Amino acid sequence: MRKDALPTDASGFVVLADFVPHIIQEIRYHSTYNFIGERIDGYEEPVALLSIEAARALKAVSNELFVQGYRLKVFDAYRPVSAVRQFILWGIEDTDIRMKPYFYPDLEKQELFAKGYIAKQSSHSRGSAIDLTLLDMKTGKEVDMGSPFDLFSEVSHPDYRGISQEQYENRMLLQHAMVRNGFLPLDCEWWHFVLKDEPYPDTYFTFPVSAFSLRG
Repeated sequence: MRKDALPTDASGFVVLADFVPHIIQEIRYHSTYNFIGERIDGYEEPVALLSIEAARALKAVSNELFVQGYRLKVFDAYRPVSAVRQFILWGIEDTDIRMKPYFYPDLEKQELFAKGYIAKQSSHSRGSAIDLTLLDMKTGKEVDMGSPFDLFSEVSHPDYRGISQEQYENRMLLQHAMVRNGFLPLDCEWWHFVLKDEPYPDTYFTFPVSAFSLRG
């Protein structure tokens, strides 16, 4: 475990696609298709950044699942503090609920924080958390996990059994591969994992999501 870095120091990070060549990226917070409905602050490029240690562990996951016919599809990785701040302000002050039917149909906005779906200090900002799913190379489609990414609902809890056996087994396929390679799951989101021995456990980084950030 490294000593804490300055929040602006991106020297311990890599562009994930350069480090893990088989991954697919769909960085949702760079797009407007997310629970807020607009591009999120700090997402200057649709690129996944991750600490070197987490990227190394994820490469092992990718290699393990690739030989089984799967590729990793990444929705989010490093998330700057400015993005988390936008989430908080949206939850407290913003009355816009245009994306509610798609991402939190059964909850009020304020409940998203109380139930742990959105954190006021995100593990993503420490640089070793990742949101991802599997893509089946035979079909070219995402594996059916029983709920989509960022659906804030009980159905997205990894151990939820109100889904089909196949959907549950798909979740466990991803989870077991991640855990075997040093990641910890989250109890309310099947897609979220954080490196167990993360290098910056107390640092919440502020640099933007951009390959340029890593050029120093």
